[in-house]
Amino acid sequence: MLDIQLIREHPDRVRAAISSKRIGRPEVVDELLAVDSAWRESSTALQELKTDLNERGKHIGELMREKRLEEAESLKTVNTQAKAQIGDLEAAVRTHRDRRHALMLEIPNLPHESVPVGATPDDNVETYRTQIPDTGLEGRRPHWEILDDLSLADFERGAKVAGAGFPFYLGQGAKLHRALINFFLDQAVIAGYTEVQAPILVNAASATATGQLPDKEDQMYEVTRDGLYAIPTAEVPLTNFFRDETLIEKDLPIRLCGYTPCFRREAGSYGKDVRGLNRLHQFDKVELVQFVTPESSYDALEEMRAHAEKLLELLELPYRRLLMCTADMGFTQTKKYDLEVWSAGQQRWLEVSSISNFEAFQSRRANIRYRAESDGKLHFLHTLNGSGLALPRVVAAIVENGLDAAGDISLPESLVEYFGSEHIGSAL
Repeated sequence: MLDIQLIREHPDRVRAAISSKRIGRPEVVDELLAVDSAWRESSTALQELKTDLNERGKHIGELMREKRLEEAESLKTVNTQAKAQIGDLEAAVRTHRDRRHALMLEIPNLPHESVPVGATPDDNVETYRTQIPDTGLEGRRPHWEILDDLSLADFERGAKVAGAGFPFYLGQGAKLHRALINFFLDQAVIAGYTEVQAPILVNAASATATGQLPDKEDQMYEVTRDGLYAIPTAEVPLTNFFRDETLIEKDLPIRLCGYTPCFRREAGSYGKDVRGLNRLHQFDKVELVQFVTPESSYDALEEMRAHAEKLLELLELPYRRLLMCTADMGFTQTKKYDLEVWSAGQQRWLEVSSISNFEAFQSRRANIRYRAESDGKLHFLHTLNGSGLALPRVVAAIVENGLDAAGDISLPESLVEYFGSEHIGSAL
């Protein structure tokens, strides 16, 4: 959520952000300003009525003590009428306040000045790329064929049990998942993150605080009977860990990491993008979250990006870094990087991590503040998160890039101690 004062003073900047992100309605700014004006006017009138009521109440007391009963009764009549007006105004203030809040939830975050303006994913800027091995297409196969041949996953039985996008992982495939989760968590802890085992169901207040609601209802699985949502990422419970709390500046930055399964409906996905592990409804991910002072948040963004890239380097996976343009960045972010690995079997890039700065957008919605050491005042802190990493496409890249002539999969050295072997194969 943006600061209302910023919207009042710079409405054109907010309209431009809505247009450049291609999210929401530009006219919502004018609607919000009109409601905000009505809220302020009714709040001022309410306060004036209450002040007059109190003053008359004091005067009535004086008149009663002086036995000036007729005058006192006359003022009591005025106060009775004023109380009715106050009741009407209080109802109006609540209506305007609630409507103002609802409209503010519709307004996306402002892009940082360093974010490229763009209309499609083609306008994202590639800022780094490792060397892609020149292996050609000979012998290269998509991961879903390899997983099936080596009995590492079963997509058909997963579809039978739950539906498409809910695979079973079997034997060495399940073991590879466990190895990657432990590897990612250990690396995060080494980097200074505190490991958290988080809930995988959250309430609407939590989903609203991080921006999933009211923007992404169609992408979330809802437990309607209990008013809960299956998390699309551990970002939601980890960020809400401090919801409605005040932190102390000396305790910042706070770095949290957590492994959870993630659930996404992925409405509208189709074609080659949903083959195999490319796009799932349930998948595993290790998430990184930071709570920092505003002055340090962009340094924290680069730190988080570097950590995610180190994981890919340790896994010996070819990857590239994209700086996302305004239209491909999302509702809540001010700046976002995507990391994509090279899929040798599909000859395409697969996203495995997004690293984002939200500035105070989430903390204002979640009411997370900190008390500054310099002046003792309360300020909204900045939040960031990043995937460190999402497993399905990492598994796909390991399987496809590690396939050897014998049909086995060579594992990166960093993963051997976690998996217990240098290879995955039918003879193992």
